[in-house]
Amino acid sequence: MEHLLIGIILILALFAIRISSKHGIPALLLFIVLGMGFGLLGFEFDDYQFADGLATFALMVIMFYGGFGTNWNMTKPVAKEAIILSSLGVVTTALLTGLFCHFILGFSMLEGMLVGSIVGSTDYASVSNILRSKNLNLKYNTAPLLELESGSNDPTAYTMTMVFLSVILGSKVSVPLLILSQVAIGLAVGFIYAFLLGKYLRYQKVRQDGLSAVFMAAAMLITYATADLLGGNGYISLYILGIYLGNIEFRGKRDIVFFFDGFSEIMQIALFFILGLLSNFQGFIKTFPIAFAIMMFMTIVARPASVWGLMLPFKLHKNQLHMISLAGIRGAAAIAFAIMVINSGATFSSDIYHIVFGICVLSSLIQGSLMPPASRRLDMLDPNDTVLQTFNYYQDKAEIGFLKTQIDKGSHLAGMEVRDLNLTFDFIVAKIERDGKAVVPRGSVVIEEEDTIVLGGAKYFDTSGGDLVEFTIPKGHKWADKYIKDLNLPESLIIIMLMRGDETIVPLGNTFLQVGDKVVFQEIKEEK
Repeated sequence: MEHLLIGIILILALFAIRISSKHGIPALLLFIVLGMGFGLLGFEFDDYQFADGLATFALMVIMFYGGFGTNWNMTKPVAKEAIILSSLGVVTTALLTGLFCHFILGFSMLEGMLVGSIVGSTDYASVSNILRSKNLNLKYNTAPLLELESGSNDPTAYTMTMVFLSVILGSKVSVPLLILSQVAIGLAVGFIYAFLLGKYLRYQKVRQDGLSAVFMAAAMLITYATADLLGGNGYISLYILGIYLGNIEFRGKRDIVFFFDGFSEIMQIALFFILGLLSNFQGFIKTFPIAFAIMMFMTIVARPASVWGLMLPFKLHKNQLHMISLAGIRGAAAIAFAIMVINSGATFSSDIYHIVFGICVLSSLIQGSLMPPASRRLDMLDPNDTVLQTFNYYQDKAEIGFLKTQIDKGSHLAGMEVRDLNLTFDFIVAKIERDGKAVVPRGSVVIEEEDTIVLGGAKYFDTSGGDLVEFTIPKGHKWADKYIKDLNLPESLIIIMLMRGDETIVPLGNTFLQVGDKVVFQEIKEEK
């Protein structure tokens, strides 16, 4: 009977996804409603311990894959803004919300601050789901900013929740030390494991389908457990690990992408369904006015005040600030933290779970549904780009790769139309960047000097790992401070690419090699 029920739930979840795509309603909200519907039909579920375990594991998967799917090259230009919003922005939003709960709604100060901390972060699953499903290619690098902020801000909310919960429980802990250990240990574990796993994955010999995904799942669990055992924030560690590994090439990466793409979707369905099933409809209705008041305050006051205040030094566009403010959707992490609080054994004067649950449902419904029309009303849509470039989408899920080249002054290509390029190989002109803006590469578009041309075509990855070699020229190496033509390279070896800082150099005979240059060369070994 249980297996039949699970099958029915998954089928209904697929219908929910179709409804979401057609009508613009956040799919994750529909999963919650689906869970509530089963609860109304008599399927009782009140196992907070099981829900806590499921929520923790689901958040681990969501956080790791959120980082793994982050295209760092796209998010790097807005990293400062995103990191400030994911840290100070969460703190500001949480404190303002806590004060509102205390002075307006009558919560005790500590309980109000706890509620504000629980709902302080923006939900990555909800934001990314809306951006991808509605293809909201937002101007001014706003999609990468929202992606990085929502993917990295849960640890801040988790740390604040732990701090106020510890104070309420009367634990004799040093609050500054708790915050420092959570952040410092979480970052340290994340970077250490990322570096070690990155080194291993570049040279590992396992090539069987599926084994890379199993290895990555194990690495994810070990990373979180290590940080947690040492007193650090495991979610920070997982996000760091995900970003690092998602932005390097290694064997089996596409297997991992396909595995986690489906696995994270299943975990999100399971999590939101269980959270809906765990809720009590009477409790939801009873706490609805409080939840609505808090959600509206956060949407109209707390989130915009945080965004506009903290982003003042960066001089962002007004319509961009409005869009970022609206995108502060509350979701799975907040409800998961509420479950953790309930399981702590602390006594509260209010029904924290259903208050937080109501805030997240209303936020997902109202803010999530408003994002697509608001992006058009605020003139935030960029018709010449795609939000899927923000995520590691084409590079990892499809057999398509992109190369870019600059049209130098005096180039014979300047003045030619795109249709006249007559590309010999199976490449296409995917995009033209001109004066910092994207140009749709239609056949009649004339190529100009200093244009950046992006070419697309079938990508290649060296599965053997033995022919293409990458290394950085150290001090004292025989190649250092020499021209390529003077290296006397054997016929079986050719230098393919040279990277110096952020600059990619086409290697020619008169190219001068320097210490610190990253060289990619091909060496064909004769079979004996």
